Amino acid sequence: MPERPQRILVAGVSGSGKTTLARQIADISGITHTEIDGLYHGPNWTPRAEFVDDVRELVAAEAWVTEWQYRDVRPLLLSRAELLIWLDLPTHMVMFRVIRRTLSRRLNRTVLWNNNVEPPLHTIFRDPEHIIRWAWRTRGKYRDMHQNLDVEHLDVVRLRSRRAVRDWLAEFSADAAAQRHE
Repeated sequence: MPERPQRILVAGVSGSGKTTLARQIADISGITHTEIDGLYHGPNWTPRAEFVDDVRELVAAEAWVTEWQYRDVRPLLLSRAELLIWLDLPTHMVMFRVIRRTLSRRLNRTVLWNNNVEPPLHTIFRDPEHIIRWAWRTRGKYRDMHQNLDVEHLDVVRLRSRRAVRDWLAEFSADAAAQRHE
């Protein structure tokens, strides 16, 4: 891991815990977390026209933590990132998380980005883009990510279990505390 990484990406399929880990990293490091879904989704789940410009502004900053998503902006994110945490968790775990999160958000009518809420649960049967169906269809999209990243300046940490995530986060926290006391 680079000393005091200031620009950190968290990658993984839907349900892997990207946003949760990004928030934890931000809390530990004191670096601002920007949830990239909040930049992308406009009202009624439509993509925001300002999305790419907002990401350009984000990556121009000296320090940030965000999720590595959305094909159109991945090169922008990679161009400035120093560290990429790859959550490569088992399919059964991420699908359980997606289903649990979707049910909770829908049943609680959780307001998400730009006043969006999860659609009614029955839409899973007719909407091929429903988050649960989409998560299942795309569950293997990062399988060969390490072979496709050609970025020499970027350190990649691949975490394959909840325990590995906890252990890495504990080490990151200890390193951050030690660096604050130097």
